[in-house]
Amino acid sequence: MHRPRLRPLGLAAVRLALSFATIATAHAAGPIGVVAAENFYGDVAHQIGGEAVSVTSILENPNQDPHLFEASASVARAVAGAKIVVYSGIDYDPWMEKLLAASPAAGRQTIVAAALIGRKSGDNPHIWYDPATMHRVAERLSQALSADDPAHKAEFAANLARFEASLAPIEAMISRLRTRLAGTPVTATEPVFGEMFARLGMVVRDMPFQMAVMNDTEPSAKDVAAFENDLRQHRVRLMIYNAQASDPVAEKMQKIAHEYGIPVVGASETEPSGKDYQRWMADELDAVDRALPASSH
Repeated sequence: MHRPRLRPLGLAAVRLALSFATIATAHAAGPIGVVAAENFYGDVAHQIGGEAVSVTSILENPNQDPHLFEASASVARAVAGAKIVVYSGIDYDPWMEKLLAASPAAGRQTIVAAALIGRKSGDNPHIWYDPATMHRVAERLSQALSADDPAHKAEFAANLARFEASLAPIEAMISRLRTRLAGTPVTATEPVFGEMFARLGMVVRDMPFQMAVMNDTEPSAKDVAAFENDLRQHRVRLMIYNAQASDPVAEKMQKIAHEYGIPVVGASETEPSGKDYQRWMADELDAVDRALPASSH
Protein backbone atom coordinates (compact mmCIF):
# COMPACT_ATOMS: atom_id res chain seq x y z
CA MET A 1 0.00 0.00 0.00
CA HIS A 2 1.35 3.37 -0.96
CA ARG A 3 1.82 5.73 1.95
CA PRO A 4 1.92 9.44 1.25
CA ARG A 5 5.18 11.12 2.13
CA LEU A 6 5.01 13.51 5.06
CA ARG A 7 6.22 16.93 4.04
CA PRO A 8 8.58 18.55 6.54
CA LEU A 9 7.18 21.47 8.49
CA GLY A 10 8.13 24.86 7.20
CA LEU A 11 10.12 27.22 9.43
CA ALA A 12 7.05 29.37 10.11
CA ALA A 13 5.04 26.31 11.14
CA VAL A 14 7.82 25.18 13.46
CA ARG A 15 7.93 28.61 15.09
CA LEU A 16 4.16 28.61 15.45
CA ALA A 17 4.20 25.17 17.08
CA LEU A 18 6.94 26.22 19.47
CA SER A 19 5.01 29.38 20.31
CA PHE A 20 1.88 27.39 21.20
CA ALA A 21 4.00 25.00 23.25
CA THR A 22 5.55 27.89 25.15
CA ILE A 23 2.14 29.43 25.82
CA ALA A 24 0.76 26.07 26.96
CA THR A 25 3.75 25.55 29.29
CA ALA A 26 3.39 29.06 30.77
CA HIS A 27 -0.33 28.51 31.22
CA ALA A 28 0.27 25.18 32.90
CA ALA A 29 2.86 26.74 35.20
CA GLY A 30 0.31 29.26 36.42
CA PRO A 31 0.99 32.55 38.19
CA ILE A 32 4.18 33.16 40.16
CA GLY A 33 3.77 32.26 43.82
CA VAL A 34 4.69 35.13 46.13
CA VAL A 35 4.62 34.90 49.92
CA ALA A 36 4.75 38.13 51.92
CA ALA A 37 5.34 38.08 55.65
CA GLU A 38 3.19 41.20 56.02
CA ASN A 39 0.15 42.17 53.98
CA PHE A 40 1.46 45.59 52.89
CA TYR A 41 4.28 43.81 51.05
CA GLY A 42 1.71 41.42 49.62
CA ASP A 43 -0.35 44.39 48.46
CA VAL A 44 2.65 45.87 46.64
CA ALA A 45 3.37 42.47 45.08
CA HIS A 46 -0.20 42.45 43.73
CA GLN A 47 0.17 45.96 42.39
CA ILE A 48 3.40 45.13 40.58
CA GLY A 49 2.59 41.58 39.47
CA GLY A 50 -1.07 41.90 38.56
CA GLU A 51 -2.59 38.69 37.22
CA ALA A 52 0.85 37.14 36.77
CA VAL A 53 1.20 36.54 40.53
CA SER A 54 -0.57 34.62 43.26
CA VAL A 55 0.14 36.30 46.57
CA THR A 56 -0.16 34.89 50.08
CA SER A 57 0.19 37.38 52.94
CA ILE A 58 0.91 35.88 56.35
CA LEU A 59 0.23 38.78 58.74
CA GLU A 60 -2.97 40.35 57.44
CA ASN A 61 -5.47 40.40 60.30
CA PRO A 62 -5.80 43.99 61.58
CA ASN A 63 -7.03 42.62 64.91
CA GLN A 64 -3.98 40.40 65.37
CA ASP A 65 -1.00 41.48 67.48
CA PRO A 66 2.01 40.81 65.21
CA HIS A 67 4.22 40.32 68.27
CA LEU A 68 2.21 37.24 69.25
CA PHE A 69 2.33 35.54 65.85
CA GLU A 70 3.43 31.91 65.60
CA ALA A 71 3.92 30.26 62.22
CA SER A 72 1.68 27.27 61.48
CA ALA A 73 2.22 24.25 59.26
CA SER A 74 0.19 25.89 56.49
CA VAL A 75 2.44 28.95 56.61
CA ALA A 76 5.50 26.71 56.37
CA ARG A 77 4.02 24.97 53.30
CA ALA A 78 3.27 28.30 51.64
CA VAL A 79 6.83 29.51 52.16
CA ALA A 80 8.29 26.21 50.95
CA GLY A 81 6.37 26.46 47.68
CA ALA A 82 6.94 30.15 46.96
CA LYS A 83 9.03 31.44 44.07
CA ILE A 84 9.45 34.85 45.73
CA VAL A 85 9.39 35.64 49.46
CA VAL A 86 9.22 39.17 50.87
CA TYR A 87 9.66 40.13 54.51
CA SER A 88 10.85 43.04 56.67
CA GLY A 89 13.89 41.68 58.46
CA ILE A 90 15.78 43.34 61.36
CA ASP A 91 14.07 41.08 63.89
CA TYR A 92 10.49 42.08 63.06
CA ASP A 93 9.61 38.72 61.52
CA PRO A 94 12.36 36.30 62.65
CA TRP A 95 10.04 33.34 62.08
CA MET A 96 10.35 33.90 58.33
CA GLU A 97 14.11 33.38 58.39
CA LYS A 98 13.59 30.10 60.26
CA LEU A 99 11.00 28.91 57.73
CA LEU A 100 13.28 29.75 54.81
CA ALA A 101 16.19 27.92 56.42
CA ALA A 102 13.98 24.87 56.99
CA SER A 103 12.92 24.68 53.34
CA PRO A 104 15.80 25.67 51.04
CA ALA A 105 14.76 25.86 47.38
CA ALA A 106 16.85 26.42 44.28
CA GLY A 107 15.73 29.46 42.31
CA ARG A 108 13.65 31.00 45.07
CA GLN A 109 14.17 34.74 45.37
CA THR A 110 14.12 36.40 48.78
CA ILE A 111 13.52 40.11 49.28
CA VAL A 112 14.39 41.59 52.69
CA ALA A 113 13.08 45.14 52.92
CA ALA A 114 15.51 46.23 55.65
CA ALA A 115 18.49 45.09 53.58
CA LEU A 116 17.30 47.17 50.63
CA ILE A 117 17.53 50.37 52.67
CA GLY A 118 20.63 49.49 54.69
CA ARG A 119 18.98 48.97 58.06
CA LYS A 120 20.41 46.65 60.70
CA SER A 121 19.30 44.83 63.83
CA GLY A 122 18.47 47.31 66.57
CA ASP A 123 17.02 49.92 64.21
CA ASN A 124 13.31 50.71 64.32
CA PRO A 125 11.76 47.72 62.50
CA HIS A 126 8.59 49.55 61.36
CA ILE A 127 10.27 50.60 58.14
CA TRP A 128 7.14 50.52 55.94
CA TYR A 129 5.96 53.78 57.48
CA ASP A 130 8.43 55.49 55.16
CA PRO A 131 7.05 55.31 51.59
CA ALA A 132 10.63 55.37 50.29
CA THR A 133 11.04 51.86 51.72
CA MET A 134 8.07 50.60 49.75
CA HIS A 135 9.43 52.24 46.62
CA ARG A 136 12.58 50.15 46.96
CA VAL A 137 10.56 46.99 47.64
CA ALA A 138 8.45 47.63 44.54
CA GLU A 139 11.57 48.08 42.40
CA ARG A 140 13.05 44.83 43.67
CA LEU A 141 9.77 42.99 43.14
CA SER A 142 9.66 44.17 39.53
CA GLN A 143 13.17 42.83 39.00
CA ALA A 144 12.41 39.50 40.67
CA LEU A 145 9.18 38.99 38.75
CA SER A 146 10.87 39.88 35.46
CA ALA A 147 13.56 37.28 36.14
CA ASP A 148 10.92 34.60 36.74
CA ASP A 149 8.62 35.70 33.93
CA PRO A 150 10.53 37.65 31.23
CA ALA A 151 7.51 37.60 28.92
CA HIS A 152 5.72 40.03 31.24
CA LYS A 153 8.70 42.29 31.94
CA ALA A 154 7.12 45.28 30.18
CA GLU A 155 3.92 44.82 32.17
CA PHE A 156 5.82 44.70 35.46
CA ALA A 157 7.74 47.84 34.49
CA ALA A 158 4.51 49.67 33.65
CA ASN A 159 2.96 48.60 36.95
CA LEU A 160 6.06 49.80 38.80
CA ALA A 161 5.83 53.20 37.11
CA ARG A 162 2.16 53.40 38.09
CA PHE A 163 2.99 52.50 41.68
CA GLU A 164 5.76 55.09 41.85
CA ALA A 165 3.41 57.75 40.51
CA SER A 166 0.82 56.83 43.14
CA LEU A 167 3.32 57.58 45.92
CA ALA A 168 3.80 61.16 44.72
CA PRO A 169 0.66 62.52 46.48
CA ILE A 170 1.81 60.90 49.72
CA GLU A 171 5.24 62.46 49.42
CA ALA A 172 3.53 65.80 48.75
CA MET A 173 1.47 65.39 51.95
CA ILE A 174 4.63 64.62 53.91
CA SER A 175 6.37 67.70 52.51
CA ARG A 176 3.41 69.94 53.27
CA LEU A 177 3.02 68.67 56.83
CA ARG A 178 6.76 68.83 57.49
CA THR A 179 6.76 72.51 56.60
CA ARG A 180 4.17 73.11 59.29
CA LEU A 181 4.97 70.47 61.92
CA ALA A 182 8.76 70.08 61.92
CA GLY A 183 10.06 70.46 65.48
CA THR A 184 6.70 69.64 67.07
CA PRO A 185 7.23 67.48 70.20
CA VAL A 186 5.31 64.20 70.09
CA THR A 187 5.24 60.87 71.88
CA ALA A 188 4.02 57.31 71.32
CA THR A 189 3.37 54.13 73.26
CA GLU A 190 5.52 52.23 70.71
CA PRO A 191 7.75 53.36 67.82
CA VAL A 192 5.30 52.09 65.19
CA PHE A 193 4.98 55.53 63.57
CA GLY A 194 8.64 56.40 64.11
CA GLU A 195 9.67 56.39 60.45
CA MET A 196 6.88 58.79 59.55
CA PHE A 197 7.67 61.01 62.53
CA ALA A 198 11.21 61.28 61.16
CA ARG A 199 9.96 62.16 57.68
CA LEU A 200 7.75 64.86 59.21
CA GLY A 201 10.65 66.28 61.22
CA MET A 202 8.80 65.89 64.51
CA VAL A 203 10.67 65.54 67.81
CA VAL A 204 9.88 62.20 69.48
CA ARG A 205 10.03 61.91 73.25
CA ASP A 206 9.83 58.94 75.66
CA MET A 207 11.84 56.51 73.53
CA PRO A 208 12.93 54.31 76.49
CA PHE A 209 9.24 53.73 77.29
CA GLN A 210 8.42 52.98 73.65
CA MET A 211 11.27 50.50 73.23
CA ALA A 212 10.34 48.67 76.42
CA VAL A 213 6.73 48.22 75.28
CA MET A 214 7.81 47.14 71.79
CA ASN A 215 10.16 44.54 73.26
CA ASP A 216 7.48 43.22 75.63
CA THR A 217 9.32 44.36 78.74
CA GLU A 218 8.03 46.48 81.60
CA PRO A 219 8.94 50.19 81.32
CA SER A 220 10.83 51.43 84.34
CA ALA A 221 9.07 53.56 86.93
CA LYS A 222 11.25 56.48 85.83
CA ASP A 223 10.21 56.09 82.19
CA VAL A 224 6.53 55.79 83.10
CA ALA A 225 6.74 58.93 85.23
CA ALA A 226 8.48 60.86 82.43
CA PHE A 227 5.76 59.85 79.96
CA GLU A 228 2.99 60.84 82.36
CA ASN A 229 4.63 64.21 83.02
CA ASP A 230 4.98 64.89 79.29
CA LEU A 231 1.23 64.41 78.93
CA ARG A 232 0.12 66.22 82.08
CA GLN A 233 2.42 69.20 81.49
CA HIS A 234 1.64 69.39 77.76
CA ARG A 235 5.26 68.89 76.75
CA VAL A 236 3.99 66.96 73.74
CA ARG A 237 1.37 67.96 71.17
CA LEU A 238 0.35 64.48 69.98
CA MET A 239 0.41 60.86 71.11
CA ILE A 240 0.42 57.86 68.78
CA TYR A 241 -0.62 54.44 70.06
CA ASN A 242 -0.36 50.98 68.55
CA ALA A 243 -3.89 50.16 67.43
CA GLN A 244 -3.13 46.42 67.24
CA ALA A 245 -1.38 45.73 70.52
CA SER A 246 -2.86 45.77 73.98
CA ASP A 247 -0.66 46.75 76.93
CA PRO A 248 -1.94 47.93 80.33
CA VAL A 249 0.61 50.69 80.80
CA ALA A 250 0.11 51.92 77.23
CA GLU A 251 -3.64 51.98 77.78
CA LYS A 252 -3.06 54.02 80.92
CA MET A 253 -1.13 56.60 78.88
CA GLN A 254 -4.01 56.85 76.39
CA LYS A 255 -6.40 57.56 79.25
CA ILE A 256 -4.12 60.28 80.66
CA ALA A 257 -3.68 61.84 77.21
CA HIS A 258 -7.45 62.07 76.74
CA GLU A 259 -7.84 63.46 80.26
CA TYR A 260 -5.33 66.26 79.61
CA GLY A 261 -6.49 67.09 76.09
CA ILE A 262 -3.55 65.65 74.17
CA PRO A 263 -4.70 64.44 70.71
CA VAL A 264 -4.38 60.67 70.28
CA VAL A 265 -4.02 58.90 66.93
CA GLY A 266 -3.85 55.15 66.33
CA ALA A 267 -1.30 53.54 64.01
CA SER A 268 -1.67 49.93 62.90
CA GLU A 269 1.11 47.47 62.09
CA THR A 270 -0.70 45.77 59.23
CA GLU A 271 -2.58 47.26 56.32
CA PRO A 272 -6.26 47.76 57.23
CA SER A 273 -8.89 45.73 55.38
CA GLY A 274 -10.27 47.40 52.27
CA LYS A 275 -7.31 49.74 51.80
CA ASP A 276 -4.20 49.63 49.68
CA TYR A 277 -0.85 50.88 50.96
CA GLN A 278 -1.32 54.32 49.45
CA ARG A 279 -4.74 54.89 51.02
CA TRP A 280 -3.48 53.60 54.37
CA MET A 281 -0.56 56.06 54.52
CA ALA A 282 -2.71 58.93 53.27
CA ASP A 283 -5.29 58.26 55.99
CA GLU A 284 -2.62 58.12 58.71
CA LEU A 285 -1.18 61.44 57.56
CA ASP A 286 -4.65 62.94 57.37
CA ALA A 287 -5.29 61.85 60.96
CA VAL A 288 -2.14 63.67 62.11
CA ASP A 289 -3.17 66.73 60.10
CA ARG A 290 -6.61 66.79 61.75
CA ALA A 291 -5.13 66.21 65.22
CA LEU A 292 -2.78 69.19 64.81
CA PRO A 293 -4.67 71.77 62.74
CA ALA A 294 -2.78 74.79 61.47
CA SER A 295 -4.81 77.19 63.59
CA SER A 296 -3.63 75.58 66.83
CA HIS A 297 0.04 75.16 65.99
